[in-house]
Amino acid sequence: MIIRNEDVKELMAEVPEGHTHLRVSLVLHDGSEMVFQEATVANLVRAYITLKTHPRKNRVRLKGKRLDQRKEGFAEWQLLGAEGEDETA
Repeated sequence: MIIRNEDVKELMAEVPEGHTHLRVSLVLHDGSEMVFQEATVANLVRAYITLKTHPRKNRVRLKGKRLDQRKEGFAEWQLLGAEGEDETA
């Protein structure tokens, strides 16, 4: 699915009442809605910034992985850079 800018009816970023983390809601003109948690948005932004600022990179691939050992406060499920999967021109 490719979502074009003109497909978007509304985008709302907020910290819902009673929560501490950001949520982003994307509503399309066809009525479908997607809600992204903060960690997902952060990973999208991280990949985007990496590609836009790196002089030769043209791909970033993050893969989901469940971590048994992680830093305190970090979620068990993380999107991590896949070794050897980033490409440079």
